[in-house]
Amino acid sequence: MIELPVAANTQSEEKKKKPDWLRVRLPIGEDYRKVRSIVDEYKLHTICQSGNCPNMGECWGAGTATFMILGNVCTRSCSFCAVKTGRPNEYDEDEPRRVAEAIFLMQVKHAVITSVNRDELEDRGAEIWFQTVTKIKEISPDTTIETLIPDVKSNWDALERMIHAGQEVVSHNMETVERLYRKVRPQAKYERSLEQIRRTKAFGKRTKSGIMLGLGETKPEVFKIMDDLSTHGCDVLTIGQYLQPTKLHIEVAEFVHPDVFALYKVEGLSRGFNFVESGPLVRSSYHAERHL
Repeated sequence: MIELPVAANTQSEEKKKKPDWLRVRLPIGEDYRKVRSIVDEYKLHTICQSGNCPNMGECWGAGTATFMILGNVCTRSCSFCAVKTGRPNEYDEDEPRRVAEAIFLMQVKHAVITSVNRDELEDRGAEIWFQTVTKIKEISPDTTIETLIPDVKSNWDALERMIHAGQEVVSHNMETVERLYRKVRPQAKYERSLEQIRRTKAFGKRTKSGIMLGLGETKPEVFKIMDDLSTHGCDVLTIGQYLQPTKLHIEVAEFVHPDVFALYKVEGLSRGFNFVESGPLVRSSYHAERHL
């Protein structure tokens, strides 16, 4: 077992000040403007915008984006997430076509698709998921796809429909360690998310999950979730720093030093993951093209 250094900024006043390693550049450049124009023209949602992603400038500047389907209002109220919570009224059957055409115009080589939770729908939005991936493959057959899918609340028929449209990678984020689930993901269940990953692997898909650090987790708890994910068939793991979107969201417990992320990567690889992306600014779709 590797002994990890103590994380930086553990004093209460220091927690509130973002360290230098979390600075990101502002979104600029012609490629960024092109992506923004296409997203606006096709009336699409991106998790880059809705989730206040710190990598939006880098990714959009490189001509890539993570599309969010099934609207931009989520039925869940996770304490870490910047996406709006409420009762969704959007169900756009034409959305798969628009997403596929936008990806074609952007000449995306590897597309990442995610969605809000739609717990009020009997199929959890599975049909829109299936049609979106199918349409992308129809218009851009050489584009590889990762789908970052929500918790289906044990609707395994919906899960099978979601992931059988030809995507290469299926991701479902655990987000945090088991002890913090009630605080961070109050409408989710740790074991249920693990079971969703296990079933996804059993369906023959390349599996992926992500967790955040800085929410108050301990080192043994991080090692345990690594072991649990590995045991349940997870191939790829991403580890990033939690950043508080607004004052209404859960506070950052600590800013974890990059050296700690580097050592967690070593620990993850030693547990059998094919790929571990670990760093303060890492998000589940960051450098996703590498995870094939």
